[in-house]
Amino acid sequence: MTGYAVATSESAAGTLTIEIKSVNSRFLDLQFRINDDLRALEPDLRAAIMAAITRGKVELRLSFGRKAATAGSQALNTPLLNELQRLQGEVAGLFPGVQTMSVAELLRWPGVIEEAQIGQESLQADVAALAAQTIAAFVQSRQREGAALEAMLVSRIEAMEEIVKRITPLIPQVVAAFQQKAVERMQDALGLACQGSNSALSRQDALERIRQEVILYGIRIDVAEELGRLSAHLTETRHILKKGGQVGKRLDFMMQELNREANTLGAKASVKELADASMELKLLIEQMREQVQNLE
Repeated sequence: MTGYAVATSESAAGTLTIEIKSVNSRFLDLQFRINDDLRALEPDLRAAIMAAITRGKVELRLSFGRKAATAGSQALNTPLLNELQRLQGEVAGLFPGVQTMSVAELLRWPGVIEEAQIGQESLQADVAALAAQTIAAFVQSRQREGAALEAMLVSRIEAMEEIVKRITPLIPQVVAAFQQKAVERMQDALGLACQGSNSALSRQDALERIRQEVILYGIRIDVAEELGRLSAHLTETRHILKKGGQVGKRLDFMMQELNREANTLGAKASVKELADASMELKLLIEQMREQVQNLE
């Protein structure tokens, strides 16, 4: 599912910003864009996101902008200055008359001026609080999209239920019509066989043969059982959506079962109405499957 959230907090040391965004994915794929000096906080952020969501390609950006140096926020690195003084003395002993470094050069030396260090525990607490705020907003944005997806899925379920309701009364009629046609054709065929053969079937044997063939054919084209299972699967899909929670994988399974019944209906279709209904069902199921893969 897609989602987006961003939050910022100010502290005496600087500005923290956390941005989270996601796109659709069947699995959970986490990517982090974090300043190097905050990289140690990644495991905690990863755990917080994994506790909140289970699907999606998620990118988190964490940045920390330090405030400009102010009075009292900087200090001299005395041990480094002492070391520079010692080294400068050794150089002067080797090269008498060499020019010593000026104050400006010393202050520009890397590490001579130290900024006030930010407490790691304090920074970690600030990041944790901001992450919780951002993740909550991120989850809410995904929930809003989830509500829209649920409405779409329910509309597809209703459309499929209408198809099942429309074709269910046709099944007995289709079976009866084909049985009648089969009886007539087989009677004609067996009648011709009786006229042209000395070993013609008796009337009783012919009727029994017709009865067996018609029963077998009726069983083969009867899709009442498939429609019953299809209705049960649609009811269960409604129940899963209504119950909520982590429904993605369960709905994935239901899409497989719905598609199985729609395919069987198409394979058994003996009239155009049933074949058309199978195609309509498979189209609706495919539309649902594309969206279900985005749900948690």
